[in-house]
Amino acid sequence: MTDLVSRLLTRKAARASTGSGTPGAPRESTWRLCRELSPLLRLLILTQLAFNIGFFAVLPFLAEHLGTAIGMAGWLVGFVLGLRTFSQQGLFVVGGWLVDRFGVRPVVLAGCVLRIAGFVWLGYAEASRSVIGAVLVIGFAAALFSPAVESEVARQAVVWEEDGRGSRTRVLALFSVAGQVGAFVGPLLGALLLAVDFRTACFAGAGVFALVLAGHLWLMPQHIPGRVRVRERGGARALLRNRRFLALCCAYGAYLLAYNQLYLALPDEVQRAAGSQAPLSWLFALSSVLVVFTQLPVTRWASDRLDLRRSMTAGLLLIASGFAVVAAARPAGWTGAAGLLPAAGFVILLTVGQMLVVPAARAWVPDLAEEGRLGLYMGALSSVSGLIVLAGSAATGSLLDLGLPVAVPWLVLAAVTALAVAVLPRREKGAGAAA
Repeated sequence: MTDLVSRLLTRKAARASTGSGTPGAPRESTWRLCRELSPLLRLLILTQLAFNIGFFAVLPFLAEHLGTAIGMAGWLVGFVLGLRTFSQQGLFVVGGWLVDRFGVRPVVLAGCVLRIAGFVWLGYAEASRSVIGAVLVIGFAAALFSPAVESEVARQAVVWEEDGRGSRTRVLALFSVAGQVGAFVGPLLGALLLAVDFRTACFAGAGVFALVLAGHLWLMPQHIPGRVRVRERGGARALLRNRRFLALCCAYGAYLLAYNQLYLALPDEVQRAAGSQAPLSWLFALSSVLVVFTQLPVTRWASDRLDLRRSMTAGLLLIASGFAVVAAARPAGWTGAAGLLPAAGFVILLTVGQMLVVPAARAWVPDLAEEGRLGLYMGALSSVSGLIVLAGSAATGSLLDLGLPVAVPWLVLAAVTALAVAVLPRREKGAGAAA
């Protein structure tokens, strides 16, 4: 009995020393975690916050501006928005390669300069050709600075973990929280500025990126210790032969396809249940609030109990269950407040699944990437997953238009998300720490 008590006390002390979520362990608040981070990590996380504030102060209002103020046809508005997505997500792999070749600082600075120029250009653009040029510049700017910031945060998170300060996923979870706060604050700022005009919102977005540019000129070191720049070619060929990494991309692409249903399948469901899409804004707000206030506790819980693969598995299965909830309720044909309950359940399960999947996926990439090519691999994670979403979204849209029984599209989406668990690579022994 004495030996059993001794072992239990030893285990409890060990958990407390690692900051776990047990009753005897100190709770890890957001502010405490921020204070413990290195200055470089704090700069990068604040950068993500600022990026999203500047971006979401403008882009959510772009479609209406193009259709009403400029008078573009609906197909052309969709084409412009698609070009922005392609010039951003599709070229992340290019930005990642440039980060590995030239380092974080110059790529982030170049991206900020292009984003400032793009927003100012968009503010003055009145012809279709000019709008398209501005939107391409805005998208390519993100293809530069996002892989740079994301790859360095992932690398620094691994350093954090190796120094014994805690799980890398907690750092990446804080990065996600910062992005979500920016995505929440940005549209509020943009809505206020639109009371003046769209050009003012564009200038405000440019101003945010000007502040980021100044901050990185002042605070970002010329050379980051431990970061290796690669000179030789061949990284893309090795990446395409890396089956474990491509398997991770496929699973992450299934998550992104599921997340994209917030903008494709969910609006149809809300329209059916409520007779309008007005409740959508409340459901989006619910998702944002969940991430901001529960991301770190969820990640802390997962880091104490799950490795990276199990964390992604749990997240994907939760998302699949969200689709199943709507599928199960659709035949009943509920409307009004009751009809919105399945949609709310889907949003909650999708968001909790997201909180498990995203930090784990980003934390896994450093274990799969070649030495010195983390930027390329982080960029490829977004680009390859984006191609999967592009194809999957077209298929989903066709599925919704086929006139099938109401539950079928949601059941198919649930099955696709659940089956993504099967393609997750097995983790090699000793590869990284637990999620």
